[in-house]
Amino acid sequence: MLGRKVVVALLIVTGFIACKSKSGEKGFEVSGSLTNSTAKMIYLEEMPMTTMQRVVVDSAIISKDGKYKLKTAAGDAKIYNLVLDQYPLAAIVNDVPSLTLNASFNTQNTQFADSYEVKGSPASTQLKEFITSFNNKLAFVVTETQKADSLSKQKGSDSLLKNVDAALTQNSVEIKNITTAALKNSSNPALSMFILGYYQSMANNPGYRMEAWDKEQVIAVVDEAVKKFPDHKGLTAIKESLQGWIGKQAPDFTLPDPSGKSISLSSFKGKYVLVDFWASWCKPCRMENPNVVKAYNKFKDKNFTILGVSLDNPGGKDDWMNAVMKDGLTWAQVSDLSGWSSPVVPMYKIDGIPYNMLIDPAGKIIAEGLRGEMLEEKLAAILK
Repeated sequence: MLGRKVVVALLIVTGFIACKSKSGEKGFEVSGSLTNSTAKMIYLEEMPMTTMQRVVVDSAIISKDGKYKLKTAAGDAKIYNLVLDQYPLAAIVNDVPSLTLNASFNTQNTQFADSYEVKGSPASTQLKEFITSFNNKLAFVVTETQKADSLSKQKGSDSLLKNVDAALTQNSVEIKNITTAALKNSSNPALSMFILGYYQSMANNPGYRMEAWDKEQVIAVVDEAVKKFPDHKGLTAIKESLQGWIGKQAPDFTLPDPSGKSISLSSFKGKYVLVDFWASWCKPCRMENPNVVKAYNKFKDKNFTILGVSLDNPGGKDDWMNAVMKDGLTWAQVSDLSGWSSPVVPMYKIDGIPYNMLIDPAGKIIAEGLRGEMLEEKLAAILK
């Protein structure tokens, strides 16, 4: 999806803002020893759950024997990153007043640790185990993808390529299972959101052959976490921000179809209608179109239809029409050909496409962001 990610990637550095904990406050302390590291400084970055914008809350000069100590104010459960000079060391959780993190480096590569050990923090240990298992699976994806590329270049047998594809498919299932199990076993709300965000950020990379959870699934995960950790303010804020459009009346709009005739969303009342926002220039939209066509053909005789809303740009009518014909989009299509300046963009707070909303016969939004098999599954559940 272009620009629309349910949970922001957790590994983007957004800048350093120095801040020390106030004297007398209960604190969270991190200390340890670094072996074979040439780093001069170590930083403790806080990652607020609602913004994911990293903030440096403490820093220290690493002693000649590799020892360090960092401290910040205690508070709600949060994820922290340890950074050496400018290179990431490890992510940790403030589930205890203090923890120890020791790391060893290879003399041939002193930027990234060969290994590290966390002591005294169950949630940080869970986080490390999750990342290790997850990244091992990602390494498998890289290896198998390289193998597939090599077989393709060498015109390898179809059976070998199918075996690689099957292995990658199974691996994606195992990654999701690892994530689901980690969420179930999480002992900390910040850890739960890190796990969810880590999965989503990686799944949004097509090269990893993973399927990101749609918004409904994410909401379900967050709801479960809120039940598990009801007093966490950041988690509650995330839940509120994810509520989105579901359960609300769909704002009406009127746009022209290719012939210039005005079509209003309200004219579809009495039917289940999928409002599908897309554009001919949007590659992920074009890749998603076969799934939409399949769902339409399966359910079009069950009081269901689709209204396509194109965000094609001025002068792009030919491209729009060519894409409609080529992709077999036989349902109603509208567009004012003003791209991101279309009034539907702020009306529906669209920040990326493909994006869709499923509206019931009374005009209420009952689902959004349905992609892949999720669209067909949702329609099957309501159009029995």
